[in-house]
Amino acid sequence: MGSPAEGSLVRGDRMDTLPVGDGDDLLEQVYGTGLDGRLRQDLSLLTPETLITPNERFFIRTRRPDLMNMERPWTVRVHGLVEHPREIPLAELLPRARPMGVHLLECSASARGGLISAARWSGIPMGEVLRDIRFKAGGQRVLVSGFDRHSEFDLDYDERGANWVFKAEELEAAGAFLATEMNGVPLPEDHGFPLRLVVPGWYGCTCIKWVDEIRIVDDDEPATNHMRDYASRTHQDGKPERARDFVPARIDLAAMAVRVERWRVGGELVHRVVGILWGGENTTHALVIRFRPDSAFEPVDEYVHETTKTWMLWSKTWRPRHPGAYDIELAIDDPRIRTRRLDAGYYTRSVTIHEV
Repeated sequence: MGSPAEGSLVRGDRMDTLPVGDGDDLLEQVYGTGLDGRLRQDLSLLTPETLITPNERFFIRTRRPDLMNMERPWTVRVHGLVEHPREIPLAELLPRARPMGVHLLECSASARGGLISAARWSGIPMGEVLRDIRFKAGGQRVLVSGFDRHSEFDLDYDERGANWVFKAEELEAAGAFLATEMNGVPLPEDHGFPLRLVVPGWYGCTCIKWVDEIRIVDDDEPATNHMRDYASRTHQDGKPERARDFVPARIDLAAMAVRVERWRVGGELVHRVVGILWGGENTTHALVIRFRPDSAFEPVDEYVHETTKTWMLWSKTWRPRHPGAYDIELAIDDPRIRTRRLDAGYYTRSVTIHEV
């Protein structure tokens, strides 16, 4: 049937699907250019067979800069507080690439708009790259930058340039890597060809595309404009002036409904809510759901949470008592697990039931 465990519904007939949210005509298509380029995945189409997103459907937050010269040999400039500044040719990096597994990326701006996808990646672990660099005394942090120069610039953006400052140990602990392939083929141009930083478990704004610079900096390095622009979206305390004052931009555990299916089971109309669960640092079986803000949460028991590296589907059989509008709200019934966006209602979706 293309959904999570169906329980009693396996002997029923699926009738149709009700939309959740406000609906959007601009899903599953690329539009705009440069900084305004987008592709948003239609999450309502997710099935167990499509949890690895094909490259042509993987979300895009910014398209390839038009000023990039794709004909020139690609190099990564390594400089700053290093003993031996150099330009690393792409040809030197590619033979070191290897499979890195399936990882999800979520744009910090909005998953509700389909800016979230998962792929199978190959690349070079950042820990290996950094171990080849001899830091000078005072070298504490790693600034990773990508080519981000566009002929047209939207004045709504605070700055040009995409870059983030990390502790070396943060990159290693996260299993960060310079991606070279996506789902078995070289990175598409809009996804960072030829090199993209992937920091598993961190928001997509830290996963710099078109990487062409690694600069080793000291502990007083100012926060980049890019970091400050995304400060609120990555749960920072204000807009810190120094990179050292930024907390890791990790994705909290989150869940969201993506569709409501209508089933006819033994003459009874039954609804089933299907959604996704992703993020966080620990798996959980404490996912709960409610449909009215004044009602109690109840467990979602139709899912198996095995990994935090990517997303998974869950489902909940639902028999609404009355027609009307409902808000589908998820939570994690475990105070040890951080769920800031869930707590704020960021992923609450709405559905209208016309027949019960």
